[in-house]
Amino acid sequence: MKKPSMLLVIVLLFLGSVPFLPGQPVPAAKPEEVGMSSKHLAYLDRIIDEALQRKDFPGAVLLVTRMGKTVYKRAFGESQWLPGPKPMSTDMIFDMASVTKPVATATSVMILVERGKIRLWDKVKTYVPDFAVYLQEKGVPADDARLWHLLTHTSGLPPYTDPKEVEKKYGNPCSTEDLVKVISQIPKESPAGKQFTYSCLNYITLAWIVKKVTSQTIAEFAAENIFKPLGMGRTFYNPPPQFLPLCVPTQVVDGSPLRGVVHDPLARLQGGVSGNAGLFSTADDLAVFAQMMLNGGEWNGVRILSPLTVERMTEVFPKVADTGRGLGWDFTSDYGTVRGDLFSYRSYGHSGYTGTSIWIDPETKTAVIFLTNRVHPDDKGEIIAMRSKVANVVAASILRK
Repeated sequence: MKKPSMLLVIVLLFLGSVPFLPGQPVPAAKPEEVGMSSKHLAYLDRIIDEALQRKDFPGAVLLVTRMGKTVYKRAFGESQWLPGPKPMSTDMIFDMASVTKPVATATSVMILVERGKIRLWDKVKTYVPDFAVYLQEKGVPADDARLWHLLTHTSGLPPYTDPKEVEKKYGNPCSTEDLVKVISQIPKESPAGKQFTYSCLNYITLAWIVKKVTSQTIAEFAAENIFKPLGMGRTFYNPPPQFLPLCVPTQVVDGSPLRGVVHDPLARLQGGVSGNAGLFSTADDLAVFAQMMLNGGEWNGVRILSPLTVERMTEVFPKVADTGRGLGWDFTSDYGTVRGDLFSYRSYGHSGYTGTSIWIDPETKTAVIFLTNRVHPDDKGEIIAMRSKVANVVAASILRK
């Protein structure tokens, strides 16, 4: 047998050293080519530079696409202040925090729905037998929570639980299975479907259901079925060592900034892999994901979701219409200020605690990916108002629908 050449060996070693190779990014075009105003988009530079002067956050990467073209991409400020200043660049990798929920977890759940593995109407206790229900007057149990209750944050679960208490019982790291044992027994605050309470616990539970159905962690399943097919080469949980220099650090914990280590305490307790947080990504990779959604589930010849699934995910879920939430995505809830004042009410997106956000408007075929490191170094940065202002400038720059 002919021995492989040294070049081939080197290539194979290289391929084995990275999660997967990057795919094709969303191509660039001048704003005017897709009916937008470069002059108006320039207001973005001004308002973000002003925020940097106020020290609202150390730095940012902003990327805007329209009609399948990247029309604006720029890095601002610094990726870190501690231990020393370092400039931001557009290829840097951010801790996505709760943007994990729609991009990794909800998308994975809907892929399983498409494949007939689960139903949104399935009771949570089908997969988590000890999942307690809300107790009404005189201890009468309310109806069981369904999977769609978890996706829409209407299961009755509270927002969070104390990681230190979980650690005392199950150690650190703690398996998702053990954490879900704790979550399942937490008293519910309301009957399923009656109240919207944004809760990380819903999505941790969903990640466990993915694991139970597929025997893969949410990181493994999402990589195999979403990120690798799309060529999102810098989107993963627990960034590999070779990518750590590109990771934007977050809060200083125990004397050092978290770099490539998830900021969310419950996700960190699980070793960095969770349904509520833990995903790391770049602006270019998220632009590909957004374009897949705008294309009805397909990008560059690869189909991730069916058109009907995308339609169901990108509408307010009818059983809880007053919440302004959909299957993984936000529309008009109090958390939906990322939309700004001008994008359509059909638009959808999500934000992350660390300072990240994505917003997608199918009416104008526009996506806004705004990534900041507002929790660096002391979790005191400001970002909520700036997200709305950025969305307003982008929307106002659209001159031709």
